Amino acid sequence: MIFEDWIEQAWSLGASDLHLETGTPLVVRVRGDLQTLGGAVPGEVLVQAAQDLLGAEDWAEFRKRGSADLSAAISGVRCRINFFRTVRGIAVAIRLLESSIKDIHGCNLHPDFRKFTEATTGLVIISGPTGSGKSTTLAALVEEINGSRARNIITLESPLEYIYANRRSFIRQREIPAHSPSFEQGIIDALRENPDVLVVSEMRTPEVMRLTLNAAETGHLVLATMHSANCAEALTRLCMSFPSDIQGSIRAQLADCLVGICCQRLDYLSAHRLRVPRCEILLPSSGAKGTIRAGNFSQITNVLQSGGEEGMWTFDRYQRWMEQVKDWVRPTAPRRSPSTVAAKPTLKPAPAKPSPGPLTPSRPPRAVSAPTDDVFEVPAEDMDLAQLAELAKKVVEKKP
Repeated sequence: MIFEDWIEQAWSLGASDLHLETGTPLVVRVRGDLQTLGGAVPGEVLVQAAQDLLGAEDWAEFRKRGSADLSAAISGVRCRINFFRTVRGIAVAIRLLESSIKDIHGCNLHPDFRKFTEATTGLVIISGPTGSGKSTTLAALVEEINGSRARNIITLESPLEYIYANRRSFIRQREIPAHSPSFEQGIIDALRENPDVLVVSEMRTPEVMRLTLNAAETGHLVLATMHSANCAEALTRLCMSFPSDIQGSIRAQLADCLVGICCQRLDYLSAHRLRVPRCEILLPSSGAKGTIRAGNFSQITNVLQSGGEEGMWTFDRYQRWMEQVKDWVRPTAPRRSPSTVAAKPTLKPAPAKPSPGPLTPSRPPRAVSAPTDDVFEVPAEDMDLAQLAELAKKVVEKKP
């Protein structure tokens, strides 16, 4: 219960992350800044929370490996949780996810992002540092497709974060390793499952990158994320992950299948009291493809600066657009404690009116005693019309 109270407290403050460690105060990240709450966290509380959430099998694996990832709904809040060990004991990093999935407009992204969802084949990469909103942008692209096109979408995630509801598209979500032992196996399996769109939550290893590129080349739209500070670094990381003797073919493959790269950061707009993504967007123009094939990633900055008319965005150009926007999409209501939301009564439909005709009592009629004087009381319990008529008749017969 203490663990749930911490989640509710962080949620009510509008925090995006919650950090717990044995012997240190509770730490929350609100609008990008860290704040401490309360006193030191007892180690036995974190141990018990880890055992309860992980279960016996995953707890044993955690004790061997020293870390564990999972997602869970705690006190009505969808959470992405990472348990790990430190010099003080057990620690927990929790990402608090919004309850609803927003589309491109709802996430305050530029309308040009729809170019990514309109493609039928190729690779879209969403990059950025940790905590920059990559998962939210990826979910917005999926939701944009879900609401506008009939597509078969397969997601590979570790762990599951947002839970999608089928709208126009058919979405099947697979968690690694619960539903597939690895991303590599998940991608191989997905290509046999007739997908239109494949979502890879993160490209971490060269083999995952290779299989992702192959999937993008074979007639699928692939959405993936990776960590990088800008588009040039994303390309460098992707290509340099392979042995030098095949990097040339990887660059050619990437240039042919690339739909676009977005690298984003989160900026806090004090005037609007809102955090919104600031993005750098690279599109596959002829100049961009030539630069990628040649491996001149240091020239990507020049490609972005000269590609404004082709729909590319530098961070500075995107910021100027942000300064002109006045109608930012804000949350429909301020965050409240999940327990408060859960306590709100739900409206029930009004009961249907009975059809005309003889009324059949829903329970056996009670014996009604005759009144002893002119004043009688109707019992507090429900009485049907037949019982009331009988009681009234006896009153009338008693009167002279």
